[in-house]
Amino acid sequence: MIVLKFGGTSVGNAEGIRRVGSIIRSCLDSDPFVVVSAVGGVTDRLFELRDLSLGGQLWEESFEALCAIHRDILSELGLDEGLVDGLLAELNTLLAELSSAGECTAKSLDHLVSFGERMSAPIVAAHLQAEGLTSQAVDAFDAGMVTDSRHQRARPLDDVNTRIRQACEQFEGVVVATGYIARDEEGNITTLGRGGSDYSASIFGSALGAEEIQIWTDVDGVMTADPRIVPAASPLKTLSFEEAAELAFYGARVIHPATMIPAVDGNIPIRVLNTHHPDFPGTIILGSPGEDDRGVKSITSKSHVSVVNVVAPRMLDQYGFLARVAEVFKLQEVIVDMIATSEISIAFTTQRGENLDSAIAELEEFSEVEVYHDMEQVSVVGEEIRERIGFAEEVFSVLRDLEINVELISFGATRINLSFLVGAGHAGEVVRVLHERLFER
Repeated sequence: MIVLKFGGTSVGNAEGIRRVGSIIRSCLDSDPFVVVSAVGGVTDRLFELRDLSLGGQLWEESFEALCAIHRDILSELGLDEGLVDGLLAELNTLLAELSSAGECTAKSLDHLVSFGERMSAPIVAAHLQAEGLTSQAVDAFDAGMVTDSRHQRARPLDDVNTRIRQACEQFEGVVVATGYIARDEEGNITTLGRGGSDYSASIFGSALGAEEIQIWTDVDGVMTADPRIVPAASPLKTLSFEEAAELAFYGARVIHPATMIPAVDGNIPIRVLNTHHPDFPGTIILGSPGEDDRGVKSITSKSHVSVVNVVAPRMLDQYGFLARVAEVFKLQEVIVDMIATSEISIAFTTQRGENLDSAIAELEEFSEVEVYHDMEQVSVVGEEIRERIGFAEEVFSVLRDLEINVELISFGATRINLSFLVGAGHAGEVVRVLHERLFER
């Protein structure tokens, strides 16, 4: 069997869902298990509804627009326009409760944003049924997707594979499961983090012993750079799990960073494909690509990076300083990207989030802390980097020619990722020129 995950742009309108139906039909011999995201843009609308309901603003008009999106898709597909009315009524009640209470807990937010996937899955399954296929929509938590209780960033329990296999024995035909969402053992809805439908697909694929996990999106695969920054970017034929994980973590938006973990555990290939060009081979992500597939693979970037420099001269030559700093990160759940250390300081990068200020306050209890926001990070990824003599000089000569300073450098232990920081507004130019030097000559 194979797992097919379709993102929000793939199920964003009636035409897209028809394409999805054709792709699923073409895969019937492979026993497809389908995972879907919310209709494109709906998750953002749900977060907006949260803000409107809490801000004392009128949210009803935005809610009616959300209803219209789903009813219009159903109408264009020739399906019952009232198919998701029960879910919309439940959502309406929840929004009224949030508005009245004037607050939205993490638990309530997970419940709120779950409606996107819970409405898209029935629509896709109903379309398949109308096309003559046996299909049923299944909420992921009814298919064994049980997680811890860390709302907005839940992770599956250790026995999730067993739970999924047992739950899925009862289903018939093409299962259309919700991505992104799950439940904890108390029955509360949880979510896997933004973009978590990829992760859901990988978890299902590992649990069900899939031959391949297919991530269907709106690009021809993983690219040599973001085509919005580099129009000449081209799709990659293959990536290793390690390369794909580095790219996902350091800014590539095609796949969710956690997607690799279950796939690696099960040694299951992941293929990134384009619903608009289903015949294009896309990018396949493998445990061990061939020697011919080595090389510099891609350049990625991300903005709004914060640099935190922890300075503690009095800790010079004392044990436990690094452990103490790491404990703060752990307790405050701050994810660190790059680290640079000296005898008396530690500099690290992270994405600015609600927990960062709390972490800084705790660090200031035993050290001096300097914080720089809105930096930009550029990463060059590829297996070949580790053996390529003079590669760093190739990269940094670009910055020299552009007269751009490097603020922080990381060349990881795996040596397949060279990352560095530049000032705000410079990453796009660096990526474009690097791509020209490394891929277009």
